[in-house]
Amino acid sequence: MRSQYVNFIAYPAVLLMSFSAFKFIKSDSSNSNSEKTAVKEVLEMGPFEEIEKEEESGDLNLRDYSLATSSADSFISFKEALAFKESRGQHWRVNTLGYMGKYQFGAVTLRHFGVTDTTAFLKSVRLQERVFIQNLRYNHKILKPYIEKYEGKTIAGVEVTESGILAAAHLSGPGGVKKFLKSNGRKSNRDAYGSSTKSYMKKFGGYDLSKVLKVTRA
Repeated sequence: MRSQYVNFIAYPAVLLMSFSAFKFIKSDSSNSNSEKTAVKEVLEMGPFEEIEKEEESGDLNLRDYSLATSSADSFISFKEALAFKESRGQHWRVNTLGYMGKYQFGAVTLRHFGVTDTTAFLKSVRLQERVFIQNLRYNHKILKPYIEKYEGKTIAGVEVTESGILAAAHLSGPGGVKKFLKSNGRKSNRDAYGSSTKSYMKKFGGYDLSKVLKVTRA
């Protein structure tokens, strides 16, 4: 009698456990499929084809894709910090205003540097890095007199540095920087997302950019 009672209790328990295990396996399989789909979507979003080509050719510089740079690479640290602020470092990102790429350039700026194919621009890591340096040197050339005049001074509570000025110019253009400096900080342009000339000048100040700007210092 005791044996029959035990069997009466045990069989449903075994069945219940078997059903739970089957449900878990099914759920786990479903999650696995979802994860594979998500990974596929992420891979399709980014310019990975371009990166793979550069990797195969041996031209890939991994420092261009990393936030973990040494203190000696001040320019690399500067551009990666700025890129993270602009796009989280995503080469393929286009924001709600149409600004594109890792450094969020507008179509007008791209045309100034000879880039008219925006699709190719978004896919090319190397092209985006080249345009960033071209733009940095262009802004430096325009703002050189202001850098020489204001560097080391404190305006609106912000110590003015060369890298801070150039980061602010990336946000608001050379005109926005001139307005900020000449108004003693009273006029600080803001973009549509709330970032200001002043905040960029403060956040990205103190980097040594001499290595990449040396060709424009003469």
